[in-house]
Amino acid sequence: MNQLPENQAFVAEGVPNRQGGSWLRFDLVEHYWREAKRRKWLIAAIMTAFFVLALILTLLMTPQYTASTRIEISRDQENVTNVQGLESEDAGNSLEFYQTQYSLLEARSLATRVARTLNLASDATFIEAYDLGDSFGDTVDSSIDDRIETVTDILQRDMEVDPIRGSSLVDVTYTSPDAALSAKIADTFAAQFTEATLDRRFGSTKDARDFLEDQLATLRERLEKSERDLVNYAADKRIIELSTSEGSDGATRTEQTLAGADLEALNSQLADATGARIAAESELRAGAGANANLLGNSAINGLRQQRAALASEYARMLQKFEPGYPAAQAIKAQLDALDRSISAEEARVNSGTQREFRQAAARERELRQRVEALKGDLISQRRDSIQYTIYQREVDTNRELYDALLQRYKEIGVAGVGSNNIAIVDRAEIPGGPSSPNLILNLLLSLVAGGLVSALVVVGLNLADQSVRDPQDVDRLFGLPLLGSIPTTTGAVLAEEIQDRKTEFSEAYLSVKTSLSFLTDHGVPRAFMLTSTGPNEGKSISSLALAQILGRSGKRTILVDADMRNPSVAGLFDEKNGAGLSNYLSGQSNIAELVLDSELPNLAIMHAGPQPPNAAELLSGQRMTELVRELLGTYDHVVIDSPPVLGLADAPLLSTSVEGVILAIEANRYKLRTIENSIRRLRHTKTPLLGAIVTKVDQRNSAYGYGTDYGYGYSYGSEADEPSPAGRMS
Repeated sequence: MNQLPENQAFVAEGVPNRQGGSWLRFDLVEHYWREAKRRKWLIAAIMTAFFVLALILTLLMTPQYTASTRIEISRDQENVTNVQGLESEDAGNSLEFYQTQYSLLEARSLATRVARTLNLASDATFIEAYDLGDSFGDTVDSSIDDRIETVTDILQRDMEVDPIRGSSLVDVTYTSPDAALSAKIADTFAAQFTEATLDRRFGSTKDARDFLEDQLATLRERLEKSERDLVNYAADKRIIELSTSEGSDGATRTEQTLAGADLEALNSQLADATGARIAAESELRAGAGANANLLGNSAINGLRQQRAALASEYARMLQKFEPGYPAAQAIKAQLDALDRSISAEEARVNSGTQREFRQAAARERELRQRVEALKGDLISQRRDSIQYTIYQREVDTNRELYDALLQRYKEIGVAGVGSNNIAIVDRAEIPGGPSSPNLILNLLLSLVAGGLVSALVVVGLNLADQSVRDPQDVDRLFGLPLLGSIPTTTGAVLAEEIQDRKTEFSEAYLSVKTSLSFLTDHGVPRAFMLTSTGPNEGKSISSLALAQILGRSGKRTILVDADMRNPSVAGLFDEKNGAGLSNYLSGQSNIAELVLDSELPNLAIMHAGPQPPNAAELLSGQRMTELVRELLGTYDHVVIDSPPVLGLADAPLLSTSVEGVILAIEANRYKLRTIENSIRRLRHTKTPLLGAIVTKVDQRNSAYGYGTDYGYGYSYGSEADEPSPAGRMS
């Protein structure tokens, strides 16, 4: 009897629980919106309280006036020297520079300057505005310093620094109960900040001048000493500089000394002498045919031309005459004379070439000796130049430091303290009206605060109230399909409400019956029971209503009161609890004697019977299963009104005898954990849970869309107090 078809078991118990897809589809915003609508009067009360409180506090507050002075803080570097700077070169462009200026504006020393400048400790307007008369007057022996301290605290508290983003402008604002006083103090803050900046610059300039004077005197002595050492060393080592240059680092570099210049000149002359000697030697070794002096001698060349002409003539003559011919002999004599002249001239030229070679070789030797001597002097001078360079570097360093300090000293002397990087752009004007309290703003803020507090209250109450308020949550919270929602009823005749098909109460149970018809392949389960977590949740009324609707639809139905500990079905029909279920379970076999016909069509009743000593022992046997099986042989449907689940073993035992279980859940009553425990106990029996019916849905659930449908004025009473079908619904 406790098995559904395979597909129906999935529908009944396969619904996703709170970790499933239904939870993901649940609209949390909509849930809290419904909660807000349900607690709208509480929200309205909280927001009204905040609104009224803000209105009263605003009206009681003393008006405050705010004045603002705008100043410009230029980026300024305060370097005393280029060598030892107070700040880095990019200090003026950094965020730290402006943060420092803002902190100086908020410094206590500046507030004290303002207090002393305006003599606020004795100013009647200031004392009256801040109501300081009693505190200043009560202390007889209070000194002016104590009053200044009090005034300084007030000035620091009420003064604000408001930098304008993306610019070097700053607004210095002051707020006080007196408009003229606010403007005066704001202007004084700006003026005193300017003076304080000048004072710091003057102090730093004076200290810098004193420091630079001492440093200049020291560096002057060091520079003079290093220059004397350099000159003395150069004279001692005979280092004579011909040219110097200054490098990119400012160091003096020696380009050429006298010894180097002499060596360079002699080396050039030696090269020329060597070249001349080599040329002369080449002429000597070349011989007469290749001697350039011989080839270039005009006299020799002329004689050779004459001889060539005579030789040509002599050769022609020999073609005609014998060598002894007189004319031929005469030409031969001329040729011999020319040969002698040529030989004499060549001898003279060769003698000159040898002389030139000897002279070139001698000059080369002399120059080479002088070059070697200068090389030794230059090498020795190079060794000495190491120490000379050290002296020169010391002179350069001292001169550079001295020049830098002297330039800074001159700049400080010219600049003085006349420049300031603080300028007042706009002076404060006397405010035309109070800046606070702002009534409209305070009221708006009160509404916002009230809304936030209301939201927290609604969320807190929602978390604290863990009962079922939205019937649609049954699926999400417990994994049970919602079969229907039953409204609360008050003062209505039960029989008329159920039998009148036009009433919404009857339609609600008809909707439950329709939902049941889709659970199995044969429609409404033939044998099912209704139970609840605790008593008085409407399960008995629901059992009767479903049984009556089934009977009204033409189905023979029997309603079995299985709550033998606290029977209620007999009272619903204004009858006494006679023989019934307990008699059958205890051994009586004649079921016909235990079944009673009711005045309602197609509906029979079996009372609970006399209360047994232990109902659980009677239900633990097989008699209940046999009873349901026999009743199904006569009736189309068996509806069992079961005892509550918690604290009793009856409901789990009964569930094994039916096709499925319906759980009645009263709205706004039991906590979710309690209901979960009862569902867990029922599921341990492996009997399918067909679904849940949420009962007693009243005006508190109107925010979830059920108060408007069922808000026609009905309510449940106590099941134990129902005297008859004409009584109240429980």
